[in-house]
Amino acid sequence: MEALRFQVVGEAFKKKPLDVKTPSDRPAKYFGRKVFNREKMYKYLPKDVYEKMIDVIDNGARLDRTVADAVAAGMKQWATENGVTHYTHWFQPLTEGTAEKHDSFIEHDGKGGMVEEFTGKLLVQQEPDASSFPSGGIRSTFEARGYSAWDPTSPVFIIDDTLCIPTVFISYSGEALDYKAPLLRALHAVNVAAVDVCHYFDPAVKKVTSNLGWEQEYFLVDEGLYAARPDLLLTGRTLMGHDSAKNQQMDDHYFGAIPERVAAFMRDLEIQALELGVPCKTRHNEVAPNQFELAPIFEETNLAVDHNMMLMSLMKKVARKHGFRVLLHEKPFAGINGSGKHNNWSLSTDTGVLLHAPGKTPEANLRFATFIVETLMGVYKHNGLLKASIMSATNAHRLGANEAPPAIVSSFLGKQVSELLDHIEKADKDFLAMSGKQGMKMDIPEIPELLIDNTDRNRTSPFAFTGNRFEFRAVGSEANCASAMIALNSAVAEALVSFKKRVDQRISEYSEKSEYSEGSGHTAKFHAIIDVLREDIKTCKPIRFDGNGYSDEWVEEAAKRGLDVEKSCPKIFERYLDKESIDMFESLGVMTKKELEARNEVKWETYTKKIQIEARVLGDLSMNHIIPVATNYQSQLLKNVENMAAIFPADKAEKLSGRNIKIIEEIAERTSAIEKGVEELVNARKLANKIEDEHDKAIAYHDKVEPKLDEIRYEIDKLELIVDDALWPLPKYRELLFIR
Repeated sequence: MEALRFQVVGEAFKKKPLDVKTPSDRPAKYFGRKVFNREKMYKYLPKDVYEKMIDVIDNGARLDRTVADAVAAGMKQWATENGVTHYTHWFQPLTEGTAEKHDSFIEHDGKGGMVEEFTGKLLVQQEPDASSFPSGGIRSTFEARGYSAWDPTSPVFIIDDTLCIPTVFISYSGEALDYKAPLLRALHAVNVAAVDVCHYFDPAVKKVTSNLGWEQEYFLVDEGLYAARPDLLLTGRTLMGHDSAKNQQMDDHYFGAIPERVAAFMRDLEIQALELGVPCKTRHNEVAPNQFELAPIFEETNLAVDHNMMLMSLMKKVARKHGFRVLLHEKPFAGINGSGKHNNWSLSTDTGVLLHAPGKTPEANLRFATFIVETLMGVYKHNGLLKASIMSATNAHRLGANEAPPAIVSSFLGKQVSELLDHIEKADKDFLAMSGKQGMKMDIPEIPELLIDNTDRNRTSPFAFTGNRFEFRAVGSEANCASAMIALNSAVAEALVSFKKRVDQRISEYSEKSEYSEGSGHTAKFHAIIDVLREDIKTCKPIRFDGNGYSDEWVEEAAKRGLDVEKSCPKIFERYLDKESIDMFESLGVMTKKELEARNEVKWETYTKKIQIEARVLGDLSMNHIIPVATNYQSQLLKNVENMAAIFPADKAEKLSGRNIKIIEEIAERTSAIEKGVEELVNARKLANKIEDEHDKAIAYHDKVEPKLDEIRYEIDKLELIVDDALWPLPKYRELLFIR
């Protein structure tokens, strides 16, 4: 074992970067080369079919099956010209990953030979086995039928020899079994609600789009070292390992020079991602050793989610080519920063960005304030749900660990935006007036000077306004962004629907009053908007917090404000089944109560299984790796003590052997504690496994099983410091964390 470890470490340090073959063209030339985008559609589809497809993509028009046949023919021609032999419906089940079943184009020709076919029917719909994916009880083993249906708003793409078709995944009875279906519904809901509100300010607005710019953090480790760590291999994180003497305390990794081998990996990854239409923009070293980040340009949310799922899969593939393994676990190493996936979210219309810094006209400024406030209203009302949307067994290790926002959802606005809202709330109505044909006058001098970067940043805020967007910083690095985007867009849509309803009611009331007639300086519409805004600014004020989210005082203050301060992952999931959550999702047509209940069953079951696997891996490593090595070293020390006693006088032998005797005693105490801990861990699992209800079982694993992991780890990490380095069986942090 010792020889293997040092051989693996040595080989890792000798690795040289691969020679990445860079395309001769500039990125703009090969961007989207493997995507059936608008340029390809224009070339391979008849003109009338192309126009209908654009109408489907841009305006949500219904797709006719006859159009699908023509599209399938054009796709097949393009795909076969690029060496494609198979196609697959690519979807996102409730596993946090993607799924695909490859079928070839070939069919019997009836004459003893084969022909290649791809029809609109095959493009539009397939029937994967729905009982083999997590369904929360919606599908039983004997109820296997499910459907994948083409999402034409996300373009198909080529991976190797396969045409990948983005699809939704639903059960035979129509319930969503994936992330994409409810995401598309949520995006439709926020579009409809936001367009209605936009018409107060600009009747020409036809469409509102939710935009997402994710920032993907990740770790790289040498593949050989990864293979020598069963905990990394099976759980994605190190279940043991003492801090390296040097980790991130020198702050020398963040934005530092990218190691040569890593730079080669990044170049290769970016080239392949750009070919797939992923608009990679930024790459850099992150705070922790071996931690890096990739970020693209903003995109429409549905497409951005698909691109992130594609990229995570591509990262793993490219990393192995370069002798690395990608770690997407939120906290693969204790004692250093974990990884998140910051979701930068905004809304834009066909005429501009709704959350952009206030514009040149008072109407634009009032519109800006309206959408800021109603976003805050959604986040305030559903702060517990938003926390549930980003929570997982893995992300729970990262949140609040002094490198990520705490598990309390609040919003940082910055000094100027906060002052703007305070001014609207308190200003005299005479300073917020409509002046006939001259337009609206708002005596708020701060607004015109509010530039994009005039807001500070608060790294402890889970939901911070950063200029023309909100940054949802609590999303985990291995999560599907869709989970957070479904909750956020739904919450904002509900807030906008409520705002519109109340404003319309006020307009109806005020229109009957002479003081709000046209030319009076106070139109009914303006007065109604301001009044409802003021109410909402007061209502959502508890969600606004610009201070230190890590402080104990904030936890107490947040509880007083009525914010969700629950820390137990299984209990946090309960927020999906709150009456307010169910009412919101059902009223917007995003998810039904049955779908929500099923998803929670999956969440609880997944949580239990992840902790269960970690417990079994740690028990195995403890009993079969750590204790044998520690007792072996203990035996060597005992032999040394015996030899000392045989050679030297008793008093001198005792003096010379004093240190070894202390280590012998410490090993005995710590191995005994580990054995006891493993026994208690096994017993806690056995008791928890007898619980049939998934919710109660998950809570038992959180309360009774998970704490045992840390107790056992503490003893193992102490042993690592005293056992002979040559005997220690697992690569240590100092070897894992520094790429050469």
